[in-house]
Amino acid sequence: MNRTTGMNGVEVGRTLDRLATEMIEQLGVPTDYSLVGIVTGGRPISERLADRIETSTGVRPQTGTVDITLYRDDLYTGLEKPVLGETRLPFTLTGQDIVLVDDVLFTGRTVRAALDVVNDYGRPRTVKLAVLIDRGHRELPIAADFVGRTISTQKTDKVLVELGDADGGADAVTVMAGESR
Repeated sequence: MNRTTGMNGVEVGRTLDRLATEMIEQLGVPTDYSLVGIVTGGRPISERLADRIETSTGVRPQTGTVDITLYRDDLYTGLEKPVLGETRLPFTLTGQDIVLVDDVLFTGRTVRAALDVVNDYGRPRTVKLAVLIDRGHRELPIAADFVGRTISTQKTDKVLVELGDADGGADAVTVMAGESR
């Protein structure tokens, strides 16, 4: 298995800083929008973005999460043992501007499923998409409004985003050839 480092910890941090700055510049006051992380990869990224936005503006945007497991189009054909995550939306979505957040944008199917979840909880005024990595190979007409980094990959590659925790784990983005995701 061939592993290539797509981004090291410093690059991940700088990329998150830039994404947060772009959101502030384009979306305005953090009380005007909420960040909604897609379980599992988008949840920690949305929290880190909220932290950075709060550091820059003094105001933290509301955050929530959506679990797409039951909304996947391959639920009954491609998943051996689906694991349910938690959808947590401690605010109303109707009339709200939200930013869906995920770690990797690939085919677009995860985002499509997340939009279905969001619509089951309300009708937002606008929905934007923020991703740490855009690796291409779209199967649906979906594009991110905020992109941390575009990485060229083969369709069979796997892109792994590892975010360290308080115990000192390191942040990294790794591309593994021929593994698919």
